[in-house]
Amino acid sequence: MAAGALRHTPAPNNWYLFPYTVAGFLESVGRGDAETAAARQRALELLEGWYRGEGWYADGDGRAFDHYNGWALHLYPVLDAHLAGDTEASSRYGDRLRAHLEGYGLLFGADGAPVHFGRSLAYRFAASAAVGLGALTGHTPLTPGASRRLASGSMRHFLERGALTGDGLLSLGWHGPHPATLQSYSGPASPYWASKAFVSLLAPVNHPLWTAVEEPAPVEEADRVLALPVPGLLVQATREDGIVRLHNHGSDHVRPTRARRRTATTRTTGVSRTRPGPVRPPSATSRTTICRWRWPGGAAYAAVSTRSGRDTATAGLGGVLAPAGVRGRAAHGAGAAGGERDGGAGAVRAAGAPGDRGPAGARVAQTGWATGPGDPLVSALHGLHGWEDGAGTARAPQGTAFTRWAEVPRLTGRAGGTSVHVSLALLAAAPGPVPPAGAVSGVTAGDADAEVVWADGARTRVVFGEGST
Repeated sequence: MAAGALRHTPAPNNWYLFPYTVAGFLESVGRGDAETAAARQRALELLEGWYRGEGWYADGDGRAFDHYNGWALHLYPVLDAHLAGDTEASSRYGDRLRAHLEGYGLLFGADGAPVHFGRSLAYRFAASAAVGLGALTGHTPLTPGASRRLASGSMRHFLERGALTGDGLLSLGWHGPHPATLQSYSGPASPYWASKAFVSLLAPVNHPLWTAVEEPAPVEEADRVLALPVPGLLVQATREDGIVRLHNHGSDHVRPTRARRRTATTRTTGVSRTRPGPVRPPSATSRTTICRWRWPGGAAYAAVSTRSGRDTATAGLGGVLAPAGVRGRAAHGAGAAGGERDGGAGAVRAAGAPGDRGPAGARVAQTGWATGPGDPLVSALHGLHGWEDGAGTARAPQGTAFTRWAEVPRLTGRAGGTSVHVSLALLAAAPGPVPPAGAVSGVTAGDADAEVVWADGARTRVVFGEGST
């Protein structure tokens, strides 16, 4: 390096586990030295700093949580320990994998699809790598039959839906080619991280993973609503249609020093699901936006909601507060600007729009789930409070990873002064979702709070900026 040249230090993330793994191989064949030892020590020290508990690692600084937990942050240390016969490391990192799979096993739909969430989604069925690794090493709460159902179902989902090109190669996309799914670092070989799913093949032929009878996936057993407090995710699964919905309460691929420079990746999308897929702005799914389309001078004003951990109040609207159980009782708070309660195929969304967030005459808009042509699902968004203009739809001509184009339900209303807006979003298989009266019997709202009375008598109260009770 020339004198005075700057040395680039990579941002801490899962890439540090690459030299960790290579150094482990070199040491296993007698080629270890001080540099391999230093590479492994550095990676493990970083990994400890990223561990947030309950089986979840952040991918570097900040609150980056997604499929990288399984196909990188758990895979490398657990597999390394297993291959090296290191019982102490196997116990340490294997216990974390087991905890991770307690909730992660629910993130696959009945059709085998993993939730379309996060970055690097062209890796596709690599999402099942953690499931296979848990079965191989015994560090899993899933039975062998359920593990094989998830692993085989995920691979089959993509192979039966056009993931391969005419040359038999994995395309850059989700089902087929899909540019919006990609990142700037995606290249022709990127999809072959999918090969991590084949970690299952390390299990011998007489292993229970192969000999046990295949069992139903977790989503196929019963309706469930599961809060994952560490990554800030709420999982909502319905057995009847086999759909898993992921409500993002705080996962965001943004370093703390850049908390206000968010990007519209699928990691920051408010909700994700096994189907249908999210769309990009300006028709983004499940967003709350304050806007005035004719700002003096001709410019447009828009403040789009984000859900970024404890910083959700920054946007001043639409952040999700406390995930609640099936009966609507808060599981934990996130102290922010909005709230959401899930049950069955629906979710109530509460958004507070402070008066200092927009100019006079500004409007507030909220979108629901996207559906496209030939989609067997029905999406609806019902205004319960604060949506004077009623319901409409927004066209998303760029489509999703699942459809060529899509439509998104949309509500609009006035945002003058401090306003509170409550809606019911429903997504279900035909013949369609129940009307609002079947889920909610009443809503009351003040200047800084809202209370929803559910059809079963349960109550959920959201206090903007404080939490929910």
